[in-house]
Amino acid sequence: MSSNFSNPTLAVVADRENDACWSCGDMRAAQFCKSCGKVQPARPADFFAFFGLPKKLNLDVAKLEREFYLLSRKLHPDVYAQAREEEREWSLEQSSRLNDAYRTLKDPIKRTQYLLHLEGIELEEQSKNATEKARATGEIKKQVVPPELLEEVFELNMQLEEARMNKKAGENDASLVTEIQKQKQNLEIKLEELSSELSGYWNDWDAALDADSETARIQARDKMVDLLNRRNYIRNLVRDVNEVLES
Repeated sequence: MSSNFSNPTLAVVADRENDACWSCGDMRAAQFCKSCGKVQPARPADFFAFFGLPKKLNLDVAKLEREFYLLSRKLHPDVYAQAREEEREWSLEQSSRLNDAYRTLKDPIKRTQYLLHLEGIELEEQSKNATEKARATGEIKKQVVPPELLEEVFELNMQLEEARMNKKAGENDASLVTEIQKQKQNLEIKLEELSSELSGYWNDWDAALDADSETARIQARDKMVDLLNRRNYIRNLVRDVNEVLES
């Protein structure tokens, strides 16, 4: 961290300078100056702040989409084709950040994961990166099996291994495939149920923010972490089932 920020007064001055338009010196918005309309250099801001939203999980997705297309037209590089080089670069940076923010916030699961990321929590054990790393290195990825699925998962893994062996031997057990397909359908139902449960935790989180309750916020956060870990495990299990059925 720069030594400038060790002095609170200097930090406030720096923040004000960041909020000032480079062209007219007036207060700027995230993407444009409110006074002269000039595009602004991108500055560190979370995706919620980029759209001027509080860190809440219940979003008006239709409104988010309208704002996205409005900003997309304003930030399109063609608009700045004759502008200074810096403005062209800023429009590209802002457009890229706009796309990232929109893709993340419009998706319920990505939105929740991103909020948890802002809270300093990474669901690494079940993440796509962890899965790809395990496959590349041959390491065994740490798995947290939901307790209520222990017996079911054990049985399914045995069935998947048997199906793999059958395929290697050029054999086909239709009854085994049918049973695996039923297991897959049950897992997909569980995924839908978890999505419904997650929306309830969104309400808890948003209410905790409104009430400014740290205790309630942490409780809602921890519930979402637990749910997403369970969901990610089941999603990965469905992927494994598909690989066996489609191979």
